[in-house]
Amino acid sequence: MATAADRMRRQPQQPRSRAMVDRIVEAARDLLVADGLARLTTNRIAERAGISPGSLYQYFPDKAAIVSAVVDRYSAQIGDEVAAAYLEAMHLPVPELLHAAFTALLEVLTRHREYVRVVRLELPQSQVAGHVQLVERRIEDLVAVYLTATGGTSARLPAASSAWLLVRLVEHLCVQWVLEQPAIDQQTFVAELTLLTQAHLDR
Repeated sequence: MATAADRMRRQPQQPRSRAMVDRIVEAARDLLVADGLARLTTNRIAERAGISPGSLYQYFPDKAAIVSAVVDRYSAQIGDEVAAAYLEAMHLPVPELLHAAFTALLEVLTRHREYVRVVRLELPQSQVAGHVQLVERRIEDLVAVYLTATGGTSARLPAASSAWLLVRLVEHLCVQWVLEQPAIDQQTFVAELTLLTQAHLDR
């Protein structure tokens, strides 16, 4: 997977240059969330960042490279927040851990709802799949370690396979709950998701 750094025209070395790149990426993220991909242009990004288009092109060759940097940065941020919440709950027994982890995941996704919507529904999946997979694998590794350490894995699957299944199941359902906002309140949704997960682990 090509990283955002690979697609940049010039790597920022000095604090001032890094600050300018930060402004470009943050401006692009704000515009993506507010107006969607179709209306995103390098001129609008430069205007939002308070710089000239020429300054923007010193670092990024095109809009696609900037979008890649946005996805790179904010997917990593979401991954950091989810991992931190999970690690904080790892000392709890399985039912309490699941409830705490799912509640935290929903809070993170809700906080970044519009960004998640753009990534899932507007950006080409070929552009975002690698970034999403990195986050999934990071959480998957944490879950596998926990299942191995506690012996909490399903009798039918090894820890790594259980972790793969659970992370993707939970991620998909939580993302859809946040985006679709069905007539299921959060407390009920978390309780049902906990039961589904426990049913897998108890088999």
